[in-house]
Amino acid sequence: MRTVLVVEDEPRIASLVREYLENAGFAVLVASDGRAGLVLARTRHPDAVVLDLGLPSMDGLDVVRELRRDSAVPVVILTARGDETDRVSGLELGADDYVVKPFSPRELVARVRAVLRRTEAAARPTDRLVAGDLEVDLARHRAAVAGRPVALTPTEFALLAALAREPGRVFTRGQLLDAVHGFSLETYERAIDGHVKNLRRKIEPDPGAPRYVLTVHGVGYALAEPAG
Repeated sequence: MRTVLVVEDEPRIASLVREYLENAGFAVLVASDGRAGLVLARTRHPDAVVLDLGLPSMDGLDVVRELRRDSAVPVVILTARGDETDRVSGLELGADDYVVKPFSPRELVARVRAVLRRTEAAARPTDRLVAGDLEVDLARHRAAVAGRPVALTPTEFALLAALAREPGRVFTRGQLLDAVHGFSLETYERAIDGHVKNLRRKIEPDPGAPRYVLTVHGVGYALAEPAG
């Protein structure tokens, strides 16, 4: 049975999320503040984390930042902060998805299942993608640039793999969102920009002048075709 850690300081919401996740077949751990959530994540090693941003003792964005120092566990942000800046900040720090309060518990469960599917799909033996000095090992869920291993979150890995399967092809934001999340909604397409920014920070020698993940203005993104 897969385990989901819910970090939420509002007891009513935590209870609601727990009920829906348990009914969906998950084991659930609950923490009511950021520091306790971080401890549970590092000691109990959940398969996914549902994380509120407005937490006592340690803000949710700080929890994501700390988690990403040593873990690629899928993180779904659950937040009342409707401001785009907060949502994009979470994605740039390494969160895999976000749900804004008030929310549908069924949608939240679907989002959790989606990030877990991406993790599991990446772990299945399939093939190895090579584009110049960029290598994506789908079977081992590993990526490397010029032989240097790069630690990616499940969403970042799925995004890079989608681009690496077809170097030179221009993907719209909607197409990339569908590739990494399994669905495309116009309101969430800008989230891809946050994932791309985070991916560039990890794989590009100079994120400000990318050589791998290129922006095609007015359309979307493409992986640069290998020279020669």
